[in-house]
Amino acid sequence: MASEFQRRKVAAVFRAMDADGSGYLEESDFEALTERWVGLRDWEPGTAEYERMRAIMMGWWSALVTLSDGGQDGKVSLDELMTVVDQLPAMDDAVYATADAMFDAIDQNGDDRIALAEHKQVVYAWKGSDDGIEDVFGKLDGDGDGQLSRTEFRDLWSGFWRGDDPKSPSQWVFGPY
Repeated sequence: MASEFQRRKVAAVFRAMDADGSGYLEESDFEALTERWVGLRDWEPGTAEYERMRAIMMGWWSALVTLSDGGQDGKVSLDELMTVVDQLPAMDDAVYATADAMFDAIDQNGDDRIALAEHKQVVYAWKGSDDGIEDVFGKLDGDGDGQLSRTEFRDLWSGFWRGDDPKSPSQWVFGPY
């Protein structure tokens, strides 16, 4: 069972993703997240970048609703999401596949690195604010080279969703909360 710390950090991401403030994640929330993200990058519908981002976000929605929608109502509550979080320690392949998809979405210039500017964009798309990212990016950057490698990001993503250590840098992958 998830700890209170895990619930707080996941709840912060949940609230940011709940675009209409309904208290549930729905397909429309993932559509809105997609639109926020592509809007920051000026990607138009029909372009390869737009369609790739939409496929990533809607794929994530599809997996989430399949795994967590106990009520079969097309909505995911925080409690339902937490049942998925409880299962993540045994789901290495799914966690790392999601991390890789997110890495590819964040890595705007395709250089296989996430720079601070790219990370700021994604946090802004998720939360509507990139406040504090400069302060925590150095904590995320384990090797101090000013960028996140795919391996660093995979570890951070996994640590955020599965970890329970408030001192771990992975707790800042979505920025301060």
